Amino acid sequence: MKIQANTIRSGNILEHLGKQWVVINIQLIQPGKGSAFIAVEMRDIATGIKSNERWRTADSVERLMVDERECTFLFADDDNITFMDSETFEQFALSKDLLGESVGFLQDSMVVNVDFIEGKPVSAALPATVIMEIVEADPVVKGQTASSSYKPAKLENGMKVMVPPHIDVGTRVVVNTEDCSYVERAKN
Repeated sequence: MKIQANTIRSGNILEHLGKQWVVINIQLIQPGKGSAFIAVEMRDIATGIKSNERWRTADSVERLMVDERECTFLFADDDNITFMDSETFEQFALSKDLLGESVGFLQDSMVVNVDFIEGKPVSAALPATVIMEIVEADPVVKGQTASSSYKPAKLENGMKVMVPPHIDVGTRVVVNTEDCSYVERAKN
């Protein structure tokens, strides 16, 4: 199915130059002069070789139809992440590289959407947001009360996120898994 390049998301499966690719990372680039374009980092499903492509936002690309299944995260080792199909209870492993930096957001028994092509798992998509606890945060700087000011903080998984000044250690926050950005304070 043809889609516009500006609708490509991490985890999408594309057909390009006669090969199947899984999208690892996307970046919208808006130069000062000229039209915007999308820089896409992707991995060849068959060989594992990475490639970078650029498309104008209005270009169309071929997105492959895949069998999407809900799977449960079981555990991770040095190189792989093990999941269990929620319907068949079959276990399988995916390379950590497929999830990129978002692998740090995996939590015990988390439900993840895994894409299959011809019965083979090729990519996984985490929920859009997760709830994490702040374990380290800089103190509030006196007089820094502007609503647009943020301070660095460290999440329980070791990742860093910019949070508003009122967020302290021990606070549970909602974090966007795609770009590791603060969304809101978690409801109790």
